[in-house]
Amino acid sequence: MHPALPTHPTPMDPLCLGPEDHDTPVGRRALLDRKRRLVGYELYPRATPKATPLGTDHTLINALANGGKVALVGRKAVFVPCSDQALHDERWAHCPAEGVVLMVQPPPGLSASGIDQRAPLLAALRQRGFCLAFEHAVLGDPFAAWLPLASYVMLDLAQLQPAALGPLVQRARPFPHLHLIARGVHTVAQFNHVHELGVHLFEGDWLNQPVPTSARTLRPSQATILQLIHLLRDDGDIADIEEVLKRDPTLSFNLLRYINSSGFGLSCEITSFRHAAMIIGQKNLFRWAALLLTVPADGSTPPAVGTTAIVRCRLTELLAAELLPPEECDNAFIVGVFSLLDAMLGVPMARALQELPLPETVTDALLEQSGPYAPFLQLAVACERGDDEGFAKTAQSLQLSNHQINWAHLQALTWADALAP
Repeated sequence: MHPALPTHPTPMDPLCLGPEDHDTPVGRRALLDRKRRLVGYELYPRATPKATPLGTDHTLINALANGGKVALVGRKAVFVPCSDQALHDERWAHCPAEGVVLMVQPPPGLSASGIDQRAPLLAALRQRGFCLAFEHAVLGDPFAAWLPLASYVMLDLAQLQPAALGPLVQRARPFPHLHLIARGVHTVAQFNHVHELGVHLFEGDWLNQPVPTSARTLRPSQATILQLIHLLRDDGDIADIEEVLKRDPTLSFNLLRYINSSGFGLSCEITSFRHAAMIIGQKNLFRWAALLLTVPADGSTPPAVGTTAIVRCRLTELLAAELLPPEECDNAFIVGVFSLLDAMLGVPMARALQELPLPETVTDALLEQSGPYAPFLQLAVACERGDDEGFAKTAQSLQLSNHQINWAHLQALTWADALAP
């Protein structure tokens, strides 16, 4: 069971990420399975002028050693870079190993004797419970001593020619314990290619491609959710809201599942919408009704899109809580969850927002990237993308420290995981 988190955020509490002045900003890359479900995150230290080299950066090791895996991302798998120097770090003995994957990065030009010398150290980490991931070179004969220790092999599409992928996949087939990861998947064509080859996991920003603007009608469940949001926003009668929910029992189930999740932190179980309205009020239920749009109903939207929207809404809210008054955090939350509304509904953003009664400051953030909430959304999006320069510029404009951003980022990942079934 995850620790309960408050419904509304408070300014930053300490998190064991190490001394604040030594914190390096943490970025994340999502890992999806063949059904485009989010199954894990690759966490990495961003390149900044003040960042220490990868081999000596301690932010992620400190977070694992002091906070534990749950303090990072909950039940999702955690992939963390592990340089040759970091292999010898004694703090691995204090890190939870279950669900943690060390992405081992051998030094360039490692000799055969160097490979053999490191094998016992890798075996000890594997024996402790860590999973190990290597680049595709591990499939070659020189790394024969490492291959039995590998759980994952990474195929970097930026380094490999398309024609080279097939033979590498074939080379891995005799080893059923290996899971192949395609990294740097930037287009749908690339995803389809490696998917057909039999790759198991995928990392890249192809899901962030612009949504086609061709007309698409809303699914009945989506129309019902929008009507529910209208009623909650306008403080509608409880009987009318219950009547809407009766049309789609699945929505009622999902709404109660969210409210009763450990991410909400209630001390009693909510058994009906009327009960929820009595306990937490209709205004607070608006936030949770918005989350219903993140649940794909018919497979037309990748499940990872909804998961990303949930992370964004919590992260945007937590970042806003550092600088804005509490009453404005709800709007920051809505900006985050609706930032992928076009992808979730399959229509352009402008049209999607026509269906919703939202404050002008919220629509400004979503359509014009302007207003008080826009910088927080921009920073939340930057956390999941590789634009280090854009990340640093936005963080500096808000005058938020790396420690504050890392805290909010990891808390948002854990909170989103707590909402999952």
